This record gives sequence, C-alpha cells and structure tokens, in this order.
Amino acid sequence: MPRGALTDILAHDLRILLVAINPAPPSLASGYHFATPTNGFWKLMFESGLTPRLYRPFEASCLLSDGIGLTSLVSRATRTAAELTLGERREGVVALAKTVERWKPRTIALLGLTLFPVLFPDAEDPGPGLKKVAFGNASVFVLPNPSGRNRAYPGVRGKLPWYQNLAKTFPRES
Repeated sequence: MPRGALTDILAHDLRILLVAINPAPPSLASGYHFATPTNGFWKLMFESGLTPRLYRPFEASCLLSDGIGLTSLVSRATRTAAELTLGERREGVVALAKTVERWKPRTIALLGLTLFPVLFPDAEDPGPGLKKVAFGNASVFVLPNPSGRNRAYPGVRGKLPWYQNLAKTFPRES
C-alpha cells in the first residue's frame, strides 16, 4: 500500500463501487477503510443486506465477493471533509472518472450527499437515492455519509433505509 493512501478495493464489472469522500486519520493510520470505531459503515453494509455478514475493516477485500468495490475521491486523511480543498475534490473527480472507465462498475454509490454536487455541479437532484444521471456508463446512487458525525442522518438507524434501498435496487447475484 502506498504511504499516505488506503488501497482501493477494485475489480472489473462490479455491481457497486462505493465512493468515499476521504479517509479519517484513524483509518489511514490503521491502513483499513472505515476503521474509526464511531463509523457505522460496516454495520450498515451488513444490516442493509449489501453483505452477507458483518465484515471488519481488515476484511474489506471480502467486499469483492459481494460484487462491491471501494475507493475514496481524495486520498488525504482529514478529520472532516470540509478540510479538503476544491482543487483536491476536482482532482478526485478526474481520478474517479479514470477508475470508472478502467474498471467499469455498473453503479457508483457516493458515500455522502456532499459528493454529488462535486461530480455533478449543475444537477438539480439533491438528496439520497438513485439519480437520473450517469457517471461514465455507471448509474449513480447517493447514500448518507456513514460517519458518526453525520447529524442529518443520526446513527445507523437514520442511515439504514438508504443503504437498504441500494441493496434492493442493486441486489446481490445468486
């Protein structure tokens, strides 16, 4: 793994490519995605039915067996996404476009409502859920950020309906 970045979890033709904004410092320090204890990501993935069991951060590569990948728009770790510059976000969009072109996921799921206007500055479809736009050839779904700091969608229960909606819209293949 490159110093200062988490390893992307990627494969060709994924059912869903999850796109995080950027890692938190504890995740970067551990070397694992969503390793911050207050982040509900792994619990949301399991309780929504996106994964068949509760994975731990060091098992992130198991997502591939579920047709799911994981990347971050920006690799620099910050306490809050507000610390990222507009330039970093724009560079992240260019890098994401290359990732989507190369790996060809069927859907990208943005982990945070603030990501949608970064990718689609002119879109008028705010909020979580399936969007009417595509990113490359991938459909776009927006999820509430799984962070425990997300007060607009408090706790796992406040976010879970949207993750369940993603699981229902793009079910696991038998």
